[in-house]
Amino acid sequence: MRAGRGTAETDASTVRHSALRSSLGLVVAKAAQTGAGFAFWVVAARATSDREVGLTMAAVSAVMLCTQLAVLGAGSAVIVSVGRGEPPARVLDAAFAIVGVAGTGLALGYLVLQAAVTPDTASLSVLFWLTFLVAAVTGTLVIVLDQALVALGRGASAAPRYALGGGVALGAAGLVAWRAHGASADVLMACWTLGTTVACVVGAIQLRRLVGYRPRPTLRAARGRSLLALGLPNQILTLTERAPGLLLPLLLAHLVSPEAAAYWYPAWMMAWAAYTAPMLMGIVQFSEGVREPGRLVATTWASLRWSLAVGGLAAVVLVVFARPLLGLMGERYADSSADALRLLAAGLVAYAVLQAYNAVCRARGRYAEAIIVGVTLGAALCVGALLAAERGASAMALAWLVVLSIGAAAAGIRLVAVLRRVKQDSR
Repeated sequence: MRAGRGTAETDASTVRHSALRSSLGLVVAKAAQTGAGFAFWVVAARATSDREVGLTMAAVSAVMLCTQLAVLGAGSAVIVSVGRGEPPARVLDAAFAIVGVAGTGLALGYLVLQAAVTPDTASLSVLFWLTFLVAAVTGTLVIVLDQALVALGRGASAAPRYALGGGVALGAAGLVAWRAHGASADVLMACWTLGTTVACVVGAIQLRRLVGYRPRPTLRAARGRSLLALGLPNQILTLTERAPGLLLPLLLAHLVSPEAAAYWYPAWMMAWAAYTAPMLMGIVQFSEGVREPGRLVATTWASLRWSLAVGGLAAVVLVVFARPLLGLMGERYADSSADALRLLAAGLVAYAVLQAYNAVCRARGRYAEAIIVGVTLGAALCVGALLAAERGASAMALAWLVVLSIGAAAAGIRLVAVLRRVKQDSR
């Protein structure tokens, strides 16, 4: 073992806190990130035109899509590997190297493809390309950081890094709004990237302070193959969960209009604040299911209850205050998107059921089944929303809610059947 890595090589049980604390810490962190993100878009909407805001939102969605692709399931592989007792430092070295290379390649590929396919809405400025690349790489690293800290029972540490990163991005946007009304999408993108970079740097510092890990990324084939073998099935399943929400703003901006994306994205972003609770509970449910397979049934129902309690509270707030919240961005946003936000928030229950089902499938290795369900549902969500786009954001949200609810009903029936089998097998 190399010097300076002893603490990181210790058994994971010595650094784990309770799953509940880790879950709630992540929820608080994501709430801070979402709150700062919403404030960022409020400032952006006041600083420039709807078109520039829409283009920036589309670029942010593209970055997030690149990060989801580039992570290659490395975060989930870290959870599985550490849960099985492998040395955390060795796993993390391979994970960070893989996602760093993948994030760079995918970001460059997207920029070249966008310039070739949609030249009318693509930006060719050096500033935009640099900030897009940095955002994609740091965003991918942050995803792995989050899941690594969950595997080590330190999920609660996410709150300060997201709060600081969001605050930096918001401060930069505020400075731009104050100094240059009518800012371009390139400048707004640079402000957003600054926050992501700060969150990544703080996360790396935390990982060293909390568990003694010093990054030494390596692309050794043996380590990479084992990590990808664990991660890729999880990656495909994660993409079925996240891709529809990330693809839709891009499709709207380039196939309908940037304004359509501008009115849809704030409603989706705020609804995602409620959906974050089931998503994070699902990650911890998966982690616990790997470490303690015998408690999968109890863990699943507990996670689902907490998902509905925490996420449901956020959803109620969004339903009640939809118009005043969106009104902070301007009356046109409130008029166009308030009903859409209410409908999307109502989908919290369906989303929680889907996350519980997917987490059980991950823990049990039932990837093919969950992927088929996810791909079918994701395609239906995007097609339904796009078909309704000409009638406005509210019609899109209604189509989204109907499709999501049908998918969740089917997944819920299957979830109960799988858990019954697990319970019978454990007797």
